[in-house]
This record gives sequence, structure tokens and C-alpha cells, in this order.
Amino acid sequence: MTSIKQKPGLTLTATAPGALQKLPDFRNPGIALRILLLVNLLMLLSAAVQSTSLPATLSHFTEQSAFGQPALLLSLLVLYLTYPWLLRVPYAVAMLLAGVFAMLVVTLLYIAGVNILGMEALPLLSRLWLLSFLTCAITGYYLHLRYRSMSPAMAEARLQALQARIRPHFLFNSLNAVLSLVRSQPQRAEAALEDMAELFRVLMADNRELVPLAQEISLCRQYLALEKLRLDERLLVTWQIDSMPPDAMVPPLVLQPLLENAVYHGIEPLSESGEIIIKIYTVHNEVHLLLSNPLAPEQTRTSGNKMALANIRERLALHFDIAATLSSSVRDGRYEVHIMLPYHRHG
Repeated sequence: MTSIKQKPGLTLTATAPGALQKLPDFRNPGIALRILLLVNLLMLLSAAVQSTSLPATLSHFTEQSAFGQPALLLSLLVLYLTYPWLLRVPYAVAMLLAGVFAMLVVTLLYIAGVNILGMEALPLLSRLWLLSFLTCAITGYYLHLRYRSMSPAMAEARLQALQARIRPHFLFNSLNAVLSLVRSQPQRAEAALEDMAELFRVLMADNRELVPLAQEISLCRQYLALEKLRLDERLLVTWQIDSMPPDAMVPPLVLQPLLENAVYHGIEPLSESGEIIIKIYTVHNEVHLLLSNPLAPEQTRTSGNKMALANIRERLALHFDIAATLSSSVRDGRYEVHIMLPYHRHG
């Protein structure tokens, strides 16, 4: 047998263990909602400090909101529009610029309020600058702490658990299937060994960065090719991906564990062949990934391991916050998993 060649196109970007700084996605509705809630909480605390009763606190909060809410919403709009540009500069510079943008918004609103609307009750501009700076610093620090709390400790631990969960019988069965092909079909055996090497290389890599969807699909095809060696005609796979955006960025290993569950819980218990259907499409600016497999008969059904679903759900939250969802259901005798995530293009 000739030497095994490494397949191109499946190189993952490794992230240094100490890389714990990541610019918040100002276009993510979850991030925007957290900023809104935090800033309003800070304004409420400021009003409470200046007051001695609940009615006075609410009155001060209303007064502050008359200027603070427009400034907050306009600042979020500016950050939304400038986010692609902020991604191109270092983290510290981007966060500093985000604060500068917010203070510029406050300055312009102050000038408009005093000179155009005649709002004479506004505080001094220097005081508004100080409050804006403190608010931006606290908000930025909160978002940084939130990201640190989720990465890398939680993400790495969960990812290691996911990587360790690949079932030992898959490795041994795949090796046995390859050995049975060595003499009769050496080229097919070599291709299978290449798939195994690439699959385990990716599974053991530091998979914390998003990858193009096409790369994840290629990995899934390699995994299914290995399962096809031992299941043969019992495993039928239908790809409905004509509308798939290949450049969409997704967490690595977002589909492969679901396919493994589909094979283990949906195909293996069946006495006849079963079909796995993978459907990927876009709606507006959202990417939808649907995977369904047969529901095994009750007497042969094994209790599903929910670790893969929980792991994927947590990593979706880590990368996309509330903008991504994962749901599962049973429809027409089939088990279906539906992932929806925002369409972020590669590069």
C-alpha cells in the first residue's frame, strides 16, 4: 500500500490558550440587549444614590433617561455600523474606539439639546463625558469578564468531553472494515485510512475558532464514508445542500456529533436500511441546518446521550449568544435536530 497523503482544505485555526480577548459582536442582539440592560441598571443605581425615596428615584431615572436612552440607542447604532471596521484593529484599540464613538454621540446630542432644543437643564458636558467614560468602561469590562468566564475554561472542558465521546467501537469497527479491504480493494482501504487520520486530527485539534461550513461538511462526508464501510446499504444518506452557503462560519464539530448520534441511535438498531437526511439552507440572514434520522423501534431503542446536544448548544451560545438556537423534535417517526444561526461570512 502506498503512503497515506494528507488531504488539503481541512486546516483549522488554532487559538493560543492565553487568547482571552475577543471583541464583542455588536451586531448580535444578545450583546445589544445585555448592554441595554446594564446601562439602564447603572442609570437606575445612579438615580437611587441621588434620591432618598422610591418616587424620587423613579423621577431622577426618568430625567436621566430623557437624555441617556437616545444616547444609548444611537451609540449601539454606531457600533452596529462600525463593527466590521472595528474587527480589523486590535482588541484594545477597538474597545477604545467604541468608547470614543459613544462619547462623540453624547457630545453631539448635548450640542443639539442645548442649541436646537433649548434643553437648559442638562448637566455640564464634562460631567456627561465622565459618566459616559465610566459607563463604557464598566460595560466593556463586564463583556470581557463574561467572555473570560465562558472561554476557554468552559468551552475547552466541554469540547474535550465531546472529543472524548467518540465511541471506541467506531474506531475498532472502522479498522476492521479497512483490514477487510486491504487485499481486495487497496485504494479504497487507503482512502478510508486517510479519512480516519483526518477525522481524528480534527477531533483532537484546538477547535475554538469558527470554520467555514464547507469545511464542516467535508469532515462529515469523511465520517459517513467510514460508517458506510461497515453498514454498507443499511446506511442511506441524503444531502439537500444546494442552497447551502459554503462560506458561512460555524463552530467546528457542530454536525459530526449529530451524525454520530443519528447512526448510533437511528440506523444501527434497525434491521433494515435507514436514511439520514441533512438539509442546509438560508432564510434572510440566517443559516438553517436540519438533520433527521429514523426513530428506532421502542424495544430496540437506546437512551440517547444528550451530551452532544448540550455541548453544541453551549458553543452556539458562546459564539452567537441568543442569535443561534438548537431544537430537537420527533416528526412522522423521525428524530429531527434543527440548528439556526446567523449568517457570518468567511473573511
